[in-house]
Amino acid sequence: MSGAERHSGLTQRGRFFKGRNEMNKISVFSSPLLLGFDEVERLLERAHKTSGEGYPPYNIERLPLDEGLRITLAVAGFSKSDLEITVEDNQLSIQGRIRDDGTTEYLHRGIAGRQFARAFVLADGVEVIDASLSNGLLVINLKRPEPSAIIRRIEIKEQ
Repeated sequence: MSGAERHSGLTQRGRFFKGRNEMNKISVFSSPLLLGFDEVERLLERAHKTSGEGYPPYNIERLPLDEGLRITLAVAGFSKSDLEITVEDNQLSIQGRIRDDGTTEYLHRGIAGRQFARAFVLADGVEVIDASLSNGLLVINLKRPEPSAIIRRIEIKEQ
């Protein structure tokens, strides 16, 4: 990569990377042949912003026979009442907060009871089927819709 490319944040393929100057960012969706992809670009930016968190650790699995997806989060120490799962605007949010009643006197506190928020951007049509908590693992099952090809003929009007 040349020095000019490094400073502008661009590569020869036209992909964008975060650089020193955000004004140089070029979208992969800026082609005049890609119409109506503004929402996809916004979803990608939102996914990028939420991907930097490291706690709690998680797995994403593809279930056999295209039955869907499974997200598993390691939330040891959190009870069902400490966790909240919501879906809003195609974004799955999981929040955890351990409530300390203040009656416990610790001589040493090495187990972090910190709060967290983890978000996943869902594709259109992906549904949350259920969630369960067992042995410190929060399991969220998702169902992907069956893709269907829709062909529609457009009538050409004479003017």
